[in-house]
Amino acid sequence: MSETLPERQRFMAGALAPMIIGCALFMQTLDSTVISNALPTMARSLHEDPVTLNLAITAYLLAAAVFLPISGWAADRFGAKNVFRIAIVGFAASSLCCGLSHNLFELVAARVVQGMAGAMMAPVGRLVLLKSVPKSELVRAMSYLTMPAMLGPVLGPPVGGFIVTYFSWRWIFFINIPVAILGVILVTIFIENVREEHVLKLDWRGFVLSGFGLAGIVYGFENLGRGMMPITALGGLLVGGAVCLVIYWWHARRTPHAILDLTLFRMPSFMTSTIGGTPLRMAMGSTPFLLALLLQLGFGMSALEAGLITFTSAAGALLMKTTARPIIAWFGFKNVLVWNTIISGVIFMGYGFFTIGTPHWLIIATLLVGGFFRSLQFTALNTLAYADVDQPRMSRASSLASMVQQLSQSLGIGFAALLLSLLRHGHESLHTLKASEVTPTFFIIGAVSLLGLFFFAPLPHDIGAEVSGRRSRQTEPGPLSLGALTPVKD
Repeated sequence: MSETLPERQRFMAGALAPMIIGCALFMQTLDSTVISNALPTMARSLHEDPVTLNLAITAYLLAAAVFLPISGWAADRFGAKNVFRIAIVGFAASSLCCGLSHNLFELVAARVVQGMAGAMMAPVGRLVLLKSVPKSELVRAMSYLTMPAMLGPVLGPPVGGFIVTYFSWRWIFFINIPVAILGVILVTIFIENVREEHVLKLDWRGFVLSGFGLAGIVYGFENLGRGMMPITALGGLLVGGAVCLVIYWWHARRTPHAILDLTLFRMPSFMTSTIGGTPLRMAMGSTPFLLALLLQLGFGMSALEAGLITFTSAAGALLMKTTARPIIAWFGFKNVLVWNTIISGVIFMGYGFFTIGTPHWLIIATLLVGGFFRSLQFTALNTLAYADVDQPRMSRASSLASMVQQLSQSLGIGFAALLLSLLRHGHESLHTLKASEVTPTFFIIGAVSLLGLFFFAPLPHDIGAEVSGRRSRQTEPGPLSLGALTPVKD
């Protein structure tokens, strides 16, 4: 007798869920980066100053930071599938409003809604996957979710440059609509609606504290070293955000069910993935920013030329998707994290040796290899984070991990901008930037990324063995194992 429809659907969900959710997250990461190249064209169309129009980016970041902590509670309360679909629809609707905007106010308002939807989309989409896929398949599933984080920042600049060159800037937002429609249909058919039976009240005090804290830190680091706001205001944002997060830490210790569960950091696997992975995520966050400056301003390439070259790192990430699972199963999480940190850090520092005379094939090859190892590292980190988390706390783990990742990437961009500000020796305009002022940042940030070794080196060799598949491979007796040759005593 053939299998029943529910059984077929469960099989298809297990096979398609990572790709469906990954495509939705790719839409989000692409949109968040593609707008940067289009800002000058958008400013002319809306009769606004490009610096003022930067509010469109800021509004998205702030809304996403504020509503990120609430995503786990919403998924438990209303069902992860329902929230994920609503987030996709909200993202598409706000994208339509962005494309139809006729002034700055309309655009910023639409971007706020888009940021709210984006804050729900990433952690809730990951949660759907975590509760739909067995832990033994988590490495393969996470390799698909790693792709959006790698592809979005790389594809954003060339896609944005192409659209504003040959079409209207409004199509930057309109292209999200058919992707969202397809995503909602596929999620409705193939994704199960996972939710918790007993959900406590929302921790409003924790929500306010974490929201203001994240907004201050993210906005502060995004503007660090760019000279776009007074240093006193910038310092106030960073200090105010840090104070809110410290107060939240005090609040969470006295609240059994705080909105962000800080007790997750007591798990070595979660702590290693989130905090230990921060240095490398900083490097990842700064890579598109620094490479764009080096290739365009330092080497004189057009935005499209630079984008096509940096796109090769995405090819390396695609290659990783098919090899991540056997690599992690063979070597284990500890070996992969330790050696991959060294390789990724050295390759990142290698970008600092690029000059205007460096053959393009050599730049492309270096970016290709770098994309492979960075994507492998993030697959390992993102999988290890949930290796020991039980199902009832998956939603909280997803929210907290997303928050740390957001902070890490903002910290990376801010740190890179601050280094550039110091290395430029007081130059007032980015248009005067030289390649010799950009290349040292690769050496410094690459060296900082190696700090993750302090977290990875002490790990036990069998950490995350259930998820990696290394335990089953090691315990399988070979055809000439010692157990088969040793006589058994009665």
